[in-house]
Amino acid sequence: MSVPAPPSDKIRFGEIVESDFVPPWWAKNRHVQTIFPRFFQKRAKVDLRKEKLTLPDGDFVNLVWLGDVKRSLGLVAMFHGLEGSIRSHYSNDMAANLVKQGYAVVLMHFRGCGGEINIKPRSYHSGETEDAWYFLNWLEQKFPDTKKAAIGFSLGANMLLKLLSEHPKQQIVKAAMAVSAPFKLDVCSTSINQGFSKLYQAYLLKSMVNNFQLKMQKVDFKNILTVDEPQIGALKSFREFDENITAPLHGFKSAEDYYEKSSASRFLHKIATPTLVIHAKDDPFMHESILPDASSLSPSVCLEVSEKGGHVGFMQGTPWHPKIWMHQRANRFFASFM
Repeated sequence: MSVPAPPSDKIRFGEIVESDFVPPWWAKNRHVQTIFPRFFQKRAKVDLRKEKLTLPDGDFVNLVWLGDVKRSLGLVAMFHGLEGSIRSHYSNDMAANLVKQGYAVVLMHFRGCGGEINIKPRSYHSGETEDAWYFLNWLEQKFPDTKKAAIGFSLGANMLLKLLSEHPKQQIVKAAMAVSAPFKLDVCSTSINQGFSKLYQAYLLKSMVNNFQLKMQKVDFKNILTVDEPQIGALKSFREFDENITAPLHGFKSAEDYYEKSSASRFLHKIATPTLVIHAKDDPFMHESILPDASSLSPSVCLEVSEKGGHVGFMQGTPWHPKIWMHQRANRFFASFM
């Protein structure tokens, strides 16, 4: 399968550059950019194939395949955001876009995501890279002659950046793209607990709590957690959830300890894989102050920043025929390496 050659993509690695994304008149507001794709934009049609990958500790993650790997230009591994899945607008539509370009895509649902509760107490978080690293090595063994890239969104973007920093000599992923990463988790947990952004927190927290309460019916957490089911139902913020569940569940001393050890901003200087990071200053999930300095970037990382774009939004076009700019950006970027 072949695709027309894309325009030249001159990426300035090791620098923070201004993005060429410009929002249309009707979507300059950051909440429109964030909400419209989720609730109003029609999803692209995709042909999915599901597979369960058993992990070394006996647990599992659910994979979703799109496209034909053996007939593709390359394979893109995808990582979703908090409480996301292949049904998330950014995952579904980016996957459809990449398949249309001639790539195959495989999305790894984090533990407990994708509609099926995992069997171990362990879950997922912004700094949990072990499952993804096992998954990438499994892909390399399965398709050793296929070029591979990776893309992560939000929490998945933070995780991917941390993973790449932990394995600077890795040769599996030829290029990576991270979209709307929460570079500083402590700042983000505070920002999303203020003003209108609290609505996003409430929406996601309800899903997190409900899913965890369902898991408590199958897994015994008595020797791990100090909170019971009613207390979990009363949690009001991400920070409270991370303090009472994420931290003790994954060996952190506290939410602050988790944030400190898992924030991508600490790891950008160690990345050796060509990596494009896309971010909007007006992201309602976080504050502009989380953006790293150019001095913290490795020579392999390019950070493209736009004034507007919301959280995993970057919409252009019209309300009746919206287009997602980050699809075009991903196409140009991956074509340089795949």
